Amino acid sequence: MSRMLLRYKVLGMMLAVLLIVAGCRKDDNVIVSSNQVKDYQALVPWSWNELFLEIDRYADGYRPGPAPRALAYMGLSAYEACQPGMSEDYNSLQNRYQGLNLPLFQAGEEYHWPTVVNGSYAYLMKRFFPHISSDLKFKIQELESRLDEETLRRIPRETYLRSKRRGEDVAKAVFEWSASDPIGHNAFLNARPTSYVPPVGPGLWQPTFPDYGRGMFPYWGNARTFAITQADKLARPPLPISEQAGSPLWNEAKQVYDLNTPTLAFEQQWIAEFWSDDALNLTFSPPSRFIAIADQVIDREDADLSLALYTFLKVGLALNDAGVACWHSKYFYNIERPVSYLRRVVDPNWEPHNPFTPSFPAYPSGHATFGAAAAEVLTDIFGHNYAMTDRCHDGRTDFLGMPRSFGSFNEMAEENAYSRLPLGVHFLMDAQEGVRHGHEIGARVNQLPIRK
Repeated sequence: MSRMLLRYKVLGMMLAVLLIVAGCRKDDNVIVSSNQVKDYQALVPWSWNELFLEIDRYADGYRPGPAPRALAYMGLSAYEACQPGMSEDYNSLQNRYQGLNLPLFQAGEEYHWPTVVNGSYAYLMKRFFPHISSDLKFKIQELESRLDEETLRRIPRETYLRSKRRGEDVAKAVFEWSASDPIGHNAFLNARPTSYVPPVGPGLWQPTFPDYGRGMFPYWGNARTFAITQADKLARPPLPISEQAGSPLWNEAKQVYDLNTPTLAFEQQWIAEFWSDDALNLTFSPPSRFIAIADQVIDREDADLSLALYTFLKVGLALNDAGVACWHSKYFYNIERPVSYLRRVVDPNWEPHNPFTPSFPAYPSGHATFGAAAAEVLTDIFGHNYAMTDRCHDGRTDFLGMPRSFGSFNEMAEENAYSRLPLGVHFLMDAQEGVRHGHEIGARVNQLPIRK
C-alpha cells in the first residue's frame, strides 16, 4: 500500500490521538489565547494535500498542467483566507492580481484557523474535480465532515460557522477569478484539442509511437501565471536538428539508446521508475510529486500552520508557472521525442523503457522544469542542505519505488530530471534546460513579496 493511501486511512486515528495527546504539541481544536495561525498544527492542509494526491492519480485530463494549476489556486486561497491571522511578516498577494477580489476580513472576531483552511480546501476541491468518481467525491466530503465534526466538539458553534464561512468565501472569490482564465479554467475537459495541428518538418514533433495520440495541452503556454512574465516563459534554444552521426543531437540520442539497450541496469531502472509518475491510475502526476515531497517535509518538521500555508502556496505557484512556461517552450520549439529520432536514424525496432511516451514535444522536460522550480522555493524556505529521504512510493511492488535519499532539494531535482533519460523519453538537453529554466521560475516566485 502506498504511503499516501496508508496515511489517509490512518487519518481518522491521527485526529483522535491529536485531540488527547498531552505535552508541547498544540491542539488544532482549541482556540489559544493569541488566536494566531502559527498557534495551530498543519494537519488540515497536509490532509487535503494527501487526498489531492490520491485524486490526482485517477483524475483524467489533469496531467500535466491542470493539476499544478489547482494546487496553486488552492494554496493561494487557504493562505489568503488565513493571512489576517498570520504575523506581520506575511503579506497578502491580492493587489498583485487584477480581478482577484477577496472578501473583507471581519476583524475583532474569534477564528479557528484550521476550520478556515478546511472550508477553503473543501470548497475548491469539489469544484476543481467535478468529473471524478463518486468514490473520490465521497472521500472529499468525508474528510471535510470529519475535520468539522472533531472541531465542533471543542469550539463554540458560532466560531466554527464564522471560520468555515471565511474559508468558503475566500475560496469562492478565488474560484471566480480562476474562471476568468479562459485557457486554464476547465482545460481538463479538452486535453487533446482537435484544433491543434502540429507543424511538419525535420526533427519536429509528431504524434509518437506507440499510441500516436494528439498533442496534449498545446495552448497551455497561454494560461495564467502568478510570478513570471511573458518574457520569462521561453526556454533557451535547443541543439540544432541533425541526423549526422557524431553531431551533438545524434550523440544525445545515442546516449539514450545505450542506456536502454539491451536493458537498463538496476540502478538506472530504479531511478527511472522512482521518478516516472507518468501513468494515469498508477501514481499521481509529475508536478504533484513535489507537493508530496512538501507534505513529507511539513510532517517531518512538525511545522505550524503558518509555515505550512506559506510552503504550499509557494510550491503551488512555482509548479503552475513552471507548467505554463514549459508548455509554451515545448510547442514553440516542437522537438521530437528520442523514440522518433532513434527509430528513424539508429534502430527502427527500438523501444524505450517507458512503454508510452508522453503525447507532447520533448524540449524542455516537464519533469525537470517542475522539479527545479519546486526545489528552488523549497530551498528558499528550508535551506540549501536539507537532507531527506523521499518515501512517496514506499511499499509499492508494481514498480521500483523504494525510498531514495538526497542531500538537498536541488539534488532531488537533478536526479528527477536525469531519470527521463534511462526511461527513454527525453534527451539530455531536455533535462538540462528544464532544470535551468525551472530554477529561474522558482526564483521569480521567491521574489514575490509574500514575506518581509
